[in-house]
Amino acid sequence: MKKDNYYSKRNFTDFEKISELLDELPPFCSDYFLGVESRTSSQTRLKYAYDLRIFFDFLCKRKFRNYDVVDLTLEQLETVNHHDIELFLSYLSHYRFRDKYLSCNERAKARKLSAVRAMFKYFFNKGMIEVDNSAKVATPKLHDKEIIRLEADEVSDLIHVTESGNGLSKHATGYHNKTKIRDTAIITLFLGTGIRISELVGLDNDSFDFNENSFLVTRKGGNQAILYFSDEVKYALKEYIAEKANDPKVPEGENAFFLSMQYKRINVRTVEILVKKYSRLVTPLKKITPHKLRSTYGTRLYNSTGDIYIVADVLGHRDVNTTKKHYAAITEENRKRVANVVKLRNDEENGENKD
Repeated sequence: MKKDNYYSKRNFTDFEKISELLDELPPFCSDYFLGVESRTSSQTRLKYAYDLRIFFDFLCKRKFRNYDVVDLTLEQLETVNHHDIELFLSYLSHYRFRDKYLSCNERAKARKLSAVRAMFKYFFNKGMIEVDNSAKVATPKLHDKEIIRLEADEVSDLIHVTESGNGLSKHATGYHNKTKIRDTAIITLFLGTGIRISELVGLDNDSFDFNENSFLVTRKGGNQAILYFSDEVKYALKEYIAEKANDPKVPEGENAFFLSMQYKRINVRTVEILVKKYSRLVTPLKKITPHKLRSTYGTRLYNSTGDIYIVADVLGHRDVNTTKKHYAAITEENRKRVANVVKLRNDEENGENKD
C-alpha cells in the first residue's frame, strides 16, 4: 500500500464523519447507510447524511414537536406525506440550524430532495414502509446557469500571469516566488486536460508516464482512467518535478505530486484560492474557479473536434447529455462562422446581380 493514499485517507475520514452524524440521526438511518454502501461513494453518503440531518431537524420542529430526532421511528417516517416534504423545500429558503441562519437556492433544494427521496425509496423497496410519498414531490425547477469560461486570449494571459506574478501585491509576490512553478503546473494541467480538482489533488508521483504523455486519475465513484496531455503540459509538469528534486525540504518517500508550502499533499481549498488569485488579475469580472477552467477546456475541445462523445469521455461524464448541456451551446464565434453558410441565390444569380 502506498505511504500516502489520498483516496483511502479521504474515504476513512468520510466514514468517521458519517459515524458521528449517525449519532444525530434516527436509529433506522444506520440500516439505510449500510444498505446503500456497496453502490454509493463515501462522499455521496456523507452529503446525504448532512442533508438528512437538516430534514429530520425540520420534522421535529414542525411535525413531531414532542420528539428528538434520535427518537423517531420508521412508523413515524411512514406518516410523512408529500405535503410535509413540500413544506420542507419551502422551509429551506430561509431556515435556522444550530443558531445559524441559512438559505438554499433551487439547486441546493434539489440536492436535499434527492437525499430524502433516496432514503424513502430504500425503505419502500425493502418493504419497511408501505408508501413512498417522496416520489410525489416535484423537483424544484432548475434555471440554466450562465456558463462562465475563459476566452483563448484569457487562457494565455492566465498562464503568463501565473508564471510572472505581474499585478500581485508585494506581499503576494513573496509567496509567488516560492510557488510559481508549482502554480503554473497546476493551472496548465487544469487548462490542458480538464480534470476535476479532486482528481488533481489526488495525483501521486507515480501517476505519470512521460514516455506516453499520460497520467492515471481516479474519477468520481472511484473508477480510474488514463488521460493524455500535450507537450505544453508536459513541460510545465517537468519544471515542477525538477524543482522538487532540487528541494531538500521535500520529505523522503512523499508520494503526493502537488505539495503545499508545508510539504504535505496540497488540499482543495489551497488550489481554489490560487486559481482565484491569478484569474482575477486576468478577468476580474468573471468568477473563475477550478471547475470554470474545466469548462474552458471542455468548450475548446468541443470546438476543436466537434465530437461531443470524445469530450464526454475525456471529462469523465457518465451521461453525454451532461456534456451537451454544458459544452455544445452555440457561441458567438460559431454564430459568426455560419452566418454566410446558407446561400439565398446561386452563384450565377449572384454574379448577375453584381453586374
